[in-house]
Amino acid sequence: MTLAPFTNEFPWPAPAKLNLFLHVTGRRKDGYHELQTLFQFLDHGDSLFFVPRGDGQVVRQNALPGIDPEQDLAVRAARLLGRLSGAGLGADIRIEKRLPIGGGLGGGSSNAATTLVALNRLWNTGFTTAELAEIGLQLGADVPVFVRGLASWAEGVGERLAPVEMPEPWYLVVVPDVSVSTQEIFQAPELKRDCPRVTLDDYLAGRTGNVCEPVTTARYPQVKAALDWARGQGPAQMSGTGASVFVSFAERALASAAQKQVPAAWKSFVARGLNHSPLTGIMRGL
Repeated sequence: MTLAPFTNEFPWPAPAKLNLFLHVTGRRKDGYHELQTLFQFLDHGDSLFFVPRGDGQVVRQNALPGIDPEQDLAVRAARLLGRLSGAGLGADIRIEKRLPIGGGLGGGSSNAATTLVALNRLWNTGFTTAELAEIGLQLGADVPVFVRGLASWAEGVGERLAPVEMPEPWYLVVVPDVSVSTQEIFQAPELKRDCPRVTLDDYLAGRTGNVCEPVTTARYPQVKAALDWARGQGPAQMSGTGASVFVSFAERALASAAQKQVPAAWKSFVARGLNHSPLTGIMRGL
């Protein structure tokens, strides 16, 4: 297994995440929001393939609709790691994209984290996980949790992480055909920014929610329709700023049965909640 990551056929996983709740507790002077949220991974996501280069160039090998290579977080992560390491190495990157853009599932951040972890290994640059998480924070607030690979209670802008062990239910994730701008939602004047601080016990007792839901559903009717439908199937909410919504089930068969009822206009998938990212399992085996 040790040689496989050095071939272009080895798939490095970039899993989706869910925000099991999302509160905004304040806004800093620099404009960033103080958050409380709970992250859990899914056994569903993108796959990335890397071939190291000796010329320092980072090249995305395939076109991705709506994602310019120069703005792609995976490309930016590779270039940032190369610059900070001084290794002078590059990479060809190919991405098999399964996660929607603007879906609230963390696809871009997960791609960036997987790139940092994979190229740190392939380039032998020697950064620790904590150092990679700090590097990842320069790319996005969600990147550190993907680097660390543990379901976590998160605070600050999402970078202060405390690992948690949660039930790992099955989720039906419904993705309406719309891309939600995270920036738009967090800049909305009507967003609630004064949530009282909560604890894990509050979450377990059902005293939390997603404060972005009323903002997103008011601006994106497709998300409201999906959320209303999902709540007819069970306990449902929106992930992050949307557009994806999810319903939890105790058994896969129940989630699959509900998926058969999803309106044809929406995409959907069934996935298991994970407290440990598939990426951490890959790294333990190398």
